[in-house]
Amino acid sequence: MEFVDGRVLRDATAAAAIEPAARGRAGQSLIEVLARIHAIDPDTVGLGDLGRKENYLGRQLKRWNSQWEQSKMRELPVIDRVFEKLSSDVPEQQGSGIVHGDYRLDNCMVDGSGEVIAVLDWELCTLGDPMADLGLLMVYWVDPEDEFSPLAGAATAMEGFDRKADLLARYAELSGRDVSAIDYYTAFGYWKLACIIEGVYARYAGGSMGANRPGAEGFGEQVVRLGEAAEAALARMES
Repeated sequence: MEFVDGRVLRDATAAAAIEPAARGRAGQSLIEVLARIHAIDPDTVGLGDLGRKENYLGRQLKRWNSQWEQSKMRELPVIDRVFEKLSSDVPEQQGSGIVHGDYRLDNCMVDGSGEVIAVLDWELCTLGDPMADLGLLMVYWVDPEDEFSPLAGAATAMEGFDRKADLLARYAELSGRDVSAIDYYTAFGYWKLACIIEGVYARYAGGSMGANRPGAEGFGEQVVRLGEAAEAALARMES
């Protein structure tokens, strides 16, 4: 690790500090870096034993559904429906590689021109299906016309940032991967995030984050909206 002098574009306020052209470059650089990460052969860089390479989605579905069952505060049929659909229609894995696990704009640092100069927050990193990173990026990347955003004050809806479709096309060009199943991976990303936030909601409700903390119910509502967004992504896949 070393010190990196850059910016984290966590929200629209942070993104407003750079020019629209730099915002456009930030999205392009984000995809270029992701494609480079996914092109790395884990064995050649000493990461071949970081995790199992095969059946990534099957293992992830099992892991996060287990967490959901252990932490859920109430019955939410939408989460169960999405899990069943994801489990029954797993796409074929296109090779394997390093999966960051939480790849998004605000987990990277950029310089003043928008170039990505560091990728942060590797705690969920493993080996498996690289498309999962792209799907989660689609979850967090908000276009101006999108009605729902997992993050308040999303930076990417601002002037200058590319649209999701542009990022997908660029990733397909750079990686050579087929991105036609992206709605599945996006649905998985929404569902996984719902499972994670339900755990946060349970901790707040249980008092482990401090008594009488305001906003706990907001986490519960967010889980419902994420489940609905996952189901909508699956519906797009079938249309």
